[in-house]
Amino acid sequence: MGDEQKLSADEQIDLAREQFEEGTDFTLAVEEEFAVLDPATLSLVNRFEDIQAAAEGSELRTHLAGELIASEVEVKTGRCETFDEAARKLAERRSQVLALCDSLGIALGATGTHPWSPWQEQQIIDTPHYRRNDEILRYVVWRNNTFGLHVHVGIRGADRAVAVHNALRSYLPDLLALSASSPFVEDCFTHLHSARSQIFTKMFPRCGVPDAYADWADYEKFLRYLYGTGSVTEHTQLWWSVRLHLAFPTVEIRICDGQPELAEAVSLSALIYALTARIRARRRRG
Repeated sequence: MGDEQKLSADEQIDLAREQFEEGTDFTLAVEEEFAVLDPATLSLVNRFEDIQAAAEGSELRTHLAGELIASEVEVKTGRCETFDEAARKLAERRSQVLALCDSLGIALGATGTHPWSPWQEQQIIDTPHYRRNDEILRYVVWRNNTFGLHVHVGIRGADRAVAVHNALRSYLPDLLALSASSPFVEDCFTHLHSARSQIFTKMFPRCGVPDAYADWADYEKFLRYLYGTGSVTEHTQLWWSVRLHLAFPTVEIRICDGQPELAEAVSLSALIYALTARIRARRRRG
């Protein structure tokens, strides 16, 4: 979820570096974004607040978040120490949110875009972060009715994290190709495997494949430039397909479409995790 940044730019950047230096290699967290559907029509329906309210007091509540529109819900594994734990949590979280939604008469979808529901009927959720983005980007935000899978992998060391980030850029096309699940959008067969990637990366600023950086100091210089020019006011306005997260000491891979099947979500997460670990190990060996 795009939480409002409560720290100053300097504090956020300094904290990020400190957390990377003290971080743990190869922790893992996975986030899945689901479409909220009317079970009779399978059209998008603006009922995130109902899901959130029904989750109060349950284990799921702290792992459930809003994500831009009220017809979308994000479910997170939380930090896991091993991949086996993450795989179990992916299955557990899906079961929990499906059971909760079933009790509310809500269905869920798990593809990169909804095949036919128009963006004009979707409501922006009422949080400071999304209100601000709505005010700044308007049509760009309104059109972004997309659903993805994000994988966070912990990397210890700020310069090491930058190096892993740089290397992962080369694998983003492969990961997108393996995850593509969105040929249909707004009643149109797009003839694309992933319409989601076009809607998102072609319109949002600071999106798509980021630049490579020499080290953390080089990356930090660019971050300070973005904050200093007012291009960003909070770190969650960095929407690159792979990014160094400024709230957690992780490299986050954000290129993948949402996955219809649990097995596919687990397999993609495993590939991303193994690829990131391999890159980190190769750097350690020089």
